[in-house]
Amino acid sequence: MIITVTPNAALDITYRVPRLLPHTTHRVSEPVERPGGKGLNVARVLAALGHEAVVTGFAGGPTGEVLRERLAGLGTVRDALVPIKGTTRRTIGVVDDATGDTTMFNEAGPTVSAAEWAAFLTGYRELLAGASAVALCGSLPPGLPVGSYAELIREARTAGVPVLLDTSGEPLRRGLAARPDLIKPNLDELTRLTGSTEPAHAAEEARRRGARAVAASLGAEGILAVTEDATWRAVPPDRLSGNPTGAGDSAVAGLLSGLVEGLDWPGRLARAIALSAATVLAPAAGEFDRAAYEELLGRVEVTAVPRATS
Repeated sequence: MIITVTPNAALDITYRVPRLLPHTTHRVSEPVERPGGKGLNVARVLAALGHEAVVTGFAGGPTGEVLRERLAGLGTVRDALVPIKGTTRRTIGVVDDATGDTTMFNEAGPTVSAAEWAAFLTGYRELLAGASAVALCGSLPPGLPVGSYAELIREARTAGVPVLLDTSGEPLRRGLAARPDLIKPNLDELTRLTGSTEPAHAAEEARRRGARAVAASLGAEGILAVTEDATWRAVPPDRLSGNPTGAGDSAVAGLLSGLVEGLDWPGRLARAIALSAATVLAPAAGEFDRAAYEELLGRVEVTAVPRATS
């Protein structure tokens, strides 16, 4: 069982328009609603890969009810979300079909009380007893301490469960001190964390600050992974146009499933890149084009590169 934690879950709404133009009215046909937030996207991809996935975090209010209904309708992941009084946020992605670009509107999320956080921790500890890995994903909602992820990492390490952290800003900075097994920042997040704009140097610095391994997303340029033993660069075989929403979450699913299955780093990275690229071709986050994934998987280029020096 793989746990994905999404403290700030969302109902993802995707609109497609022929062309996105400011100061005009747009007609939207067939909007897509999905249970969302980074960890829920990760869980759906894990389930599609054949893994037992459990989602936890918080859900509340009318939007939270819709999210849980949509999640139950998928029938592929287990719902362990903790009820709260606040209302789950919405995220709205507007896809411009003319350019392929996506414009996002993300609500902040509900305030989580101390009692609700305590209830979550109790359930989290129970889930860890049967877990093979855990992913901690996304932003923290209002009300949670900035060190919440660090606390969850320490709980996982105590239980002997490998943990991947995918967040940004101060929660990432605090989380590093708890020594996660892997972090997956994008280049901007890594630069803000370390002050370095050079990916390899920045990743090495993140490792010195506590991460056992760093998989830095470089967008269309692939992933740079710095581990205890080596540095790897994985590059997608093609540049694909489409909706990039959720591509990073699919990469997390690839890395985490590869870890659980005992794949070596080249195998994990090839899967992460192929899943990420195949997600760009799918209509909504948390989905991927399986035929494209299987075709791309064998063509991802993964090479060892010299380690960065200070």
